[in-house]
Amino acid sequence: MPGSPQARLPENGLRAVVLDIEGTTGSLSHVRDVLFPYARERLAPWLAAHRGTAPWKQILDAVTTHTGAAQDEASALVLLEQWADADVKAAPLKALQGLIWAGGYAAGELYGHVYPDVPPALEHWKTQGTGRFVYSSGSVAAQRDWFGHTAHGDLRPLLDGYFDLTTAGPKADADSYRAIAADLGHAPADLLFVSDVGAELDAAAEAGWQTVAVRRPDDERAAVTGHEAVASLAPLVSRPGPDRSTAPVDTHPQEDPSDE
Repeated sequence: MPGSPQARLPENGLRAVVLDIEGTTGSLSHVRDVLFPYARERLAPWLAAHRGTAPWKQILDAVTTHTGAAQDEASALVLLEQWADADVKAAPLKALQGLIWAGGYAAGELYGHVYPDVPPALEHWKTQGTGRFVYSSGSVAAQRDWFGHTAHGDLRPLLDGYFDLTTAGPKADADSYRAIAADLGHAPADLLFVSDVGAELDAAAEAGWQTVAVRRPDDERAAVTGHEAVASLAPLVSRPGPDRSTAPVDTHPQEDPSDE
């Protein structure tokens, strides 16, 4: 975790930067075209192969808690498949996807896509004394695997921690950002959230955070409005603090609010 709230403010005026993953630090298409299908076709085989084990029970218990009704393996699988097909941000599904992806990473069948500007940005913030965190709908375990298996090597040493739906809450809820700020021990005004989704940025801003929207050149969705906007993390490494303002960059035609 970053230093105490009384510690000297880093030169860039930020205590910590909290980053989204898909569409922000990594390719949205990689998640939707590679990771999601990989997990979807392995939901049933994973449950069958792990039947009766502690991880299997944890998934079924999580589905029961999420739905408020007791679930056996068959009924849980139906729900998990429905959630996967509809891209529902349900914590039990995210947990199981993370377990399945972990096997894929270990087998060398998967990798985490990270844009080339991300590692130098993380290095810079580390040098500046700025905390570096990830907040995604994907489970913390899945986030660790993503950044641990990239074309740029293992980036986990450049990150200080991770937040997900179970540790912070929904990403479009301002209370989630208040919870993260409290966990980090810093004033919201000293924190920066970077994402490609307007609803998430709106929630962070409502909680008092600094915000920056990302719209990558290979992303055809409309630019996010109402927030400073960039096409990569490169412009942020010299960000001087909360008084800086940059005009939004409008580059594309349509935004999908279901992104993580």
